[in-house]
Amino acid sequence: MKHELCRRLSNLFPVLVFLFCCAAPTSAQDEFFEPSTTLGGYGELHYNLEDTDQSPAEKKLDFHRFVLFYSHSWTEKWSFKAEVELEHNFVTTGKGELGLEQAAINYRHSEAFGFQAGVVLPSIGLLNELHEPPVFLSVERPDYSKYIIPTTWAGNGVSLFGKKNGFDYKLTVMEGLNADAISNESGIRGARLKGYQADARELLYTGRLNYIAIPGFLTGLSFTKTKAMGTVQDIPLTLMEFHGQVRKKGIHANFEWGGIDYDKGSLQKSRGFYFDLGYDMAAKTGFSGALIPWFRFADYNTAASTSAGGDSEEAQRYSKWLMGLTLKPIDEVVFKIEYGYQKNGLTDREQRLFNLGAGYMF
Repeated sequence: MKHELCRRLSNLFPVLVFLFCCAAPTSAQDEFFEPSTTLGGYGELHYNLEDTDQSPAEKKLDFHRFVLFYSHSWTEKWSFKAEVELEHNFVTTGKGELGLEQAAINYRHSEAFGFQAGVVLPSIGLLNELHEPPVFLSVERPDYSKYIIPTTWAGNGVSLFGKKNGFDYKLTVMEGLNADAISNESGIRGARLKGYQADARELLYTGRLNYIAIPGFLTGLSFTKTKAMGTVQDIPLTLMEFHGQVRKKGIHANFEWGGIDYDKGSLQKSRGFYFDLGYDMAAKTGFSGALIPWFRFADYNTAASTSAGGDSEEAQRYSKWLMGLTLKPIDEVVFKIEYGYQKNGLTDREQRLFNLGAGYMF
């Protein structure tokens, strides 16, 4: 036990020394800096209709998220940022959720280097850090960003980040996962500890690198590794994902692919991807904001490979296509409408989908 503790401290010691050395006294230019406080937020209202030939239509109207963002800058280099999120209007037993999505001290030494400590967001995929409703085209966040990468994924930890020579990087060390909550139905989504007295016996390590040198074009990848701790067994796992984005000459395109490999247990692999393609028609129609018809195809399977094989590997596979229209009168306000189909890999059962959404950010 003593040897293990020493090993862990020795692994963290270089990081702590590095952070201490970078947190040098503020420069003279800070004498002219006025501390400032900012309040922001975002929210979204959804109407969802799901219909099949076997059952009556299910209709829901939900104010899905109400988020308040708070930041304070002490100096040009030191700041604090936090988000508090309320889901589904109110919180009662088994319903709704109130959570601290971010709460971190930030230090930016230069464009090339900064760090943060507190409740942080690992940079995995396109939406885990930037997930306000006007940012993505669909009414709901992509299913991939729920079941493969469990957006929003936050936890207690530290991050290093920066931009240099056309690359954007972020390294995060944070709380791990609960192996008992990993399942065929939801992969690692239920295994997040969400910062609540999180088990720190095994930490989660994430590294992300994006290429951003070409205006309107982004591509990158991330790699995540941890050992999820459980009461029955511990499960080492790795998550690898690739992503790309185009915002140029009216084109709106996103692509994400991700996979999780589990080294123990009956669940062996989770896989998924989606592709969005849209075009902003505002300039051609005389609309003053953004008017984007779009199409999405998605396929994901939280139990892509299992020790049991057979039907267990098709039961959680879903393919989906959507077509929609996203309207933004201003960049911070969005209205959305979409229609599509979703099919299960085992039953071939099709669901017809019709969704409406309204969202904002400030």
